[in-house]
Amino acid sequence: MIQKNDLQKRLNELGRGLVSGLRPEGYWEGRLSSSALGVAVAVAALHFDNPQANRFEIGRGLNWLKANINSDGSFGDTPESPGNVSTSLLVYAALNLYAKSDKTVRNTQQQIEGYLHTCGIDVKSAQVAEFILAHYQKDYTFSVPILAMCGLCGVPGEGAFSHIPQLPFELSLMPRPFYRLLNLSVVSYAIPALVAVGIVIFRKKKSNFLWRTVRRFSIPKALRILHRMLPESGGYLEAIPLTAFVALSLINAGYGETAVVKKGIRFLKQTQREDGGWPIDVDLSTWVTTLSVKAFRSNLDGFLHTDLQDKIANHLRLIQNDRVHPFNGTKPGGWGWTNNPGSVPDGDDTPGVILALLKLEPAGKVKNEVLNGCRWLFRLQNNDGGFPTFSRGWGKLPFDQSCADLTGHNLLAFSTVLEMYQNELSGRQKKRVQKAFDKALHYLEKHQHSDGSWLPLWFGNQMTPDHTNPVYGTARVLTYLKDTMAHTWLPETLAKRLTPMADNGTTYLVSVQNQDGSWGGNENTAGSIEETALAVSAIASVENLEACKKGLAWIDKYYRENGMKAAPIGLYFASLWYDEKLYPTTAYLEAISRVLELV
Repeated sequence: MIQKNDLQKRLNELGRGLVSGLRPEGYWEGRLSSSALGVAVAVAALHFDNPQANRFEIGRGLNWLKANINSDGSFGDTPESPGNVSTSLLVYAALNLYAKSDKTVRNTQQQIEGYLHTCGIDVKSAQVAEFILAHYQKDYTFSVPILAMCGLCGVPGEGAFSHIPQLPFELSLMPRPFYRLLNLSVVSYAIPALVAVGIVIFRKKKSNFLWRTVRRFSIPKALRILHRMLPESGGYLEAIPLTAFVALSLINAGYGETAVVKKGIRFLKQTQREDGGWPIDVDLSTWVTTLSVKAFRSNLDGFLHTDLQDKIANHLRLIQNDRVHPFNGTKPGGWGWTNNPGSVPDGDDTPGVILALLKLEPAGKVKNEVLNGCRWLFRLQNNDGGFPTFSRGWGKLPFDQSCADLTGHNLLAFSTVLEMYQNELSGRQKKRVQKAFDKALHYLEKHQHSDGSWLPLWFGNQMTPDHTNPVYGTARVLTYLKDTMAHTWLPETLAKRLTPMADNGTTYLVSVQNQDGSWGGNENTAGSIEETALAVSAIASVENLEACKKGLAWIDKYYRENGMKAAPIGLYFASLWYDEKLYPTTAYLEAISRVLELV
């Protein structure tokens, strides 16, 4: 069993290593896994833009794809992921642009074709469209862009666009509040793709005279919407696939000289990695920065002197959204996942920054930023008491759907605000924060499963049968609850409601620990550093000290054998898997910190 001295040494090692990665500007950048899907769509966009001028980037992208194919001829969302049809099909389509002129590309493409054949898909037939549309069903957010790119790349061949549904890009001209009332077949955050892909389908597909007339006159206004939503970086949501889908669609629709395309292509070229790969998004700098601050716990001053803490806090204050956001119309006060201009405020980063600011600075110094963040969150909270990611709504789509882990995060943020400002808030302010807290608590009570678990929204596990990750969701919520229960403002009536939830969550996590000491996404699932460390943090107590030590011993052994290997547990837009370099480090550091507080 791992000893206290060993834990202290590892804590010092991890803490020093984490500090060494802090950028001079005052944030951690992290590193998202490279994405075969991102590479494929970026290569296609660069090809359609100018294959000669972009030949260097295209060549590196093709080499990355050839080097990262799975043994069965497939491609997954990350190099560590099992293959899937969507990603494999997009790579096949991108390679089709060069298969005739490059034998090595053709060989790789043939391997993919073999994999798709085992999935019952003939890449030269309408089965391509049939499979993709059946897989994504009524949600065209991802299926139609996939099929549009395939058609533009010559897959399955002539007539490809006759099988692709027309995206109603003309509806983007409606006022923003009407989006969710229109029952759009794409989510509002995919409006750039709705417009660009919809326009290219309109150009390539026959339709009746009335709709052709309506859509022809809608194009100029729809293009202006794309321009208004375009961030300074040129990358919509700082996302490589979304930006590339927009660029390749507009180019093939005859709008390659627009600023949207030119800036988008520049964005793609600037974000390519040295090995030829692309991530799905530039980074999660805000998220990993708040995770890092949280991970130090009571050791913060020992690793980060006051000047560095001030620098981190000043960076977080600087990137708080201070205007109506051009992408989704959200009001000022929130924080997004990255400091890059394409980021959009969300319901997980905002409480994360609030908590980080209150840890880094005296409460009075950050009061305005914290309370503005709270006001932003009040407007986001759904009627069911839960918190969605980006937009208040009906809970029909991931973007407006309440979820337990975000709700728990906000519960802790509100509790911390009440704790830190209990003598400074006006009666009205205190009542408003308490109301949001109470509603969030009710949501968590209602949505805890009978076995004590909660499910997260943006995290999963590729090895569980349904790809869910109750260990992650429960560990996050339980940790938030236990930290909330330590606050002095909390009346006994609320503590009595929190205690059974925490007890049941603890019982669940202890029951699904693997025999080797690790935790995976659920019972009998192979462990990872992230899931094991998060579970240890959640159950850390004198009563569960042996289970915690067993978990940390497993991480220690795994770390010595494999290094700080990240697991693909994150879920990006359109359910794309990713891993993040700093997830295992921050989770491990926090787990050790919490256990050392007990011994």
